[in-house]
Amino acid sequence: MNKPNLWHVALQTVTCQVKIMEGSMPPWSLVDTIMFDMDGTLLDLHFDNYFWLTLVPKVYSQEHGVSEQTAQAILHKKYAETHGTLNWYCLDYWEAELRLNITELKTTIKHKICSRPNVEKLLKELQINNKRLLLITNAHPSSLAIKMKHTGIGKYFHKHISSHTLKLAKENHGFWKTLQEIEPYKPERSLLFDDSLPVLRQAKREGIKYLYGIKQPDSQKASLAPAEFPQIEDFEDIMPSRMINE
Repeated sequence: MNKPNLWHVALQTVTCQVKIMEGSMPPWSLVDTIMFDMDGTLLDLHFDNYFWLTLVPKVYSQEHGVSEQTAQAILHKKYAETHGTLNWYCLDYWEAELRLNITELKTTIKHKICSRPNVEKLLKELQINNKRLLLITNAHPSSLAIKMKHTGIGKYFHKHISSHTLKLAKENHGFWKTLQEIEPYKPERSLLFDDSLPVLRQAKREGIKYLYGIKQPDSQKASLAPAEFPQIEDFEDIMPSRMINE
């Protein structure tokens, strides 16, 4: 008998594990509260990436009389300095820092705001199943308002919470414990969908039991590499009705 090719076996094992991680069905019956991130989870992150990486540098260049290359360098430095803090997400901060009307600028490309595949279908099903749905976002309240008005998905949630209300970003220590003070939830019966690994890891440290990432937050960019959390590619794959039908 030929000896098994250990490399081939290992590769098959890894491939199988990745498929399991990508296709993991949430245990809906064990969950009461379902929390959704907004940008990159419910909505295509392409809008935000285009806005901050293309449009803002272009307008900054025009308004401040520098080349687009110089504007890119200036903004890259400013972005790096605030990454992971609440200011990173704060439109008030960026309007003062860049001397641009960021909120108004967002409305000029609101046609680029769009939901990810089957988002509304999943929200409807979860609502029918009497789950408590929370929108938990790092987005500034002004940005949240623009996106909810444009997409119309805000009606499915019991509450919309911007991290600015808590004065902590979701990836910051203590955010999820602080959230319980204004929105009581049982961590052991709660589920979070978020495209950010730092956010998911912080939520895990603070006790949220069921955690899911997003495989392709930006439809115009490559998929994210598999990590320690199951990744959702299309919300159609995890509809509660699929558990009944299958």
